[in-house]
Amino acid sequence: MIKFGTGGWRAEIGKDFNMENICKVAQGLCVYIKKKKQEKLPVIIGYDRRFLSDCAAKWLAEVLSANDIKVIFLNRSAPTPLIMHYVKKNNLYYGLEVTASHNPSNYNGIKIIVKEGRDAPLETTGALEEIIAKISEKDIVSQPFETGVANKSIEYLKNPFNDFLDDILGLLDVQAIRDRGLRILFDPMHGSSSYPLMVILHTARCTVDIINGNRDAYFGGTMPAPTESTLKGLAMEVVHGGYDLGIGVDGDGDRLGIIDSNGQYINANDILVLLYHYLHEYKGWKGPVVRNLATTHLLDKVAADFGEECYEVPVGFKYISSKIDEVDAVLGGESSGGLTVRGHIHGKDSVYAASLFVEMISKTGKTPTELLKKIHKKYGSFTMVEENLKFQPEQKDEILNIVMTEKKLPEFPAKVMAVNYEDGCKVYFEDSSFVICRFSGTEPLLRIFAESSTKDKAAEFVSAWKNFLNL
Repeated sequence: MIKFGTGGWRAEIGKDFNMENICKVAQGLCVYIKKKKQEKLPVIIGYDRRFLSDCAAKWLAEVLSANDIKVIFLNRSAPTPLIMHYVKKNNLYYGLEVTASHNPSNYNGIKIIVKEGRDAPLETTGALEEIIAKISEKDIVSQPFETGVANKSIEYLKNPFNDFLDDILGLLDVQAIRDRGLRILFDPMHGSSSYPLMVILHTARCTVDIINGNRDAYFGGTMPAPTESTLKGLAMEVVHGGYDLGIGVDGDGDRLGIIDSNGQYINANDILVLLYHYLHEYKGWKGPVVRNLATTHLLDKVAADFGEECYEVPVGFKYISSKIDEVDAVLGGESSGGLTVRGHIHGKDSVYAASLFVEMISKTGKTPTELLKKIHKKYGSFTMVEENLKFQPEQKDEILNIVMTEKKLPEFPAKVMAVNYEDGCKVYFEDSSFVICRFSGTEPLLRIFAESSTKDKAAEFVSAWKNFLNL
């Protein structure tokens, strides 16, 4: 069965991510588009640098074009935010990006972008799953890619980055960045964001060096996610080379990690807090903030001090972007490294987020560590602990029954104030600590996040769940 999670359809290459299933997804989308009478507008198709991504993108194009749906095709790899931006800017109904984002190198997948450049909602992916399940190999209509190019049902997009880059540069205080003259070390993690961010930073007269900029389908043997562990090499090089900042982004360019000049890793939660504080206090942007339920409660404290609201939504960036629109929030994000800002695209974008972070450092004249110390002194500090647990397929129903049906809880070392079952099980404690237990929407894992005033306290909440579920 082809199932779409919070980040699209993802599967192991060769096992489920194969030509037949990729073409089934394409044919299913054609059926859906024609059912909605949306076939008059083209579909843009992009891809990242993973193994098979370029081939898969062509297979998608071959099916769509043979079904009389015009394809706009990128002739080079590109980050997901660019596809979202193009769909929004050109008022298209759909865009596709072949990527598995931050997943291991043996995975690939397809993200479906819908009108206004948003992640496909559950209604769309649910309907697609039903259509795809009924499609057999004989139902697939396809044509050679070269034939599509010749008959102009497939059209290459010229200069695909220009509008994306110009719009981001138009949102930045480029002069402030030029005046600061930062030295930056950039790690795109062998992914598809090296070109756009390098162009922006060079345009703003930063001195930029790059590591891991080549295409490597194995991502150097690590996960293409900008975590503290995966960015250790970047941290060492930043200190050794005397750089002002280190920037790391994931494989398809929608997640961000930062290294300070002292080698300290600035995690996604702190990035969110820093940027919200900067936009509200330094740039005068008024409004609330949005986070998912696995993201730091420090945002709540900062927002409350500003006289603003911090809105909590389920995991999945579509919920964040929808809430940003609903309440006109300054920004919204998640602890996994994705965020977006009011006035930009409706999906997470590490290119703009990194650029805005550089602007913040330039305008304030302070390092991220200095800015965080000021914030922590005023609002207190929080530490998050996360564990991703594997389980046997037969255990999933048992875990779901215990957690979501019987709603049993472990014995926690703190007073429980509330429990939320909107997306997994989130337990709130009296000192603003929390722990959440939920299944991943992109991988076969049980994720447990806990946040508290110390790492040890957060770890206790995680251990309570692990012991309770015998994992």
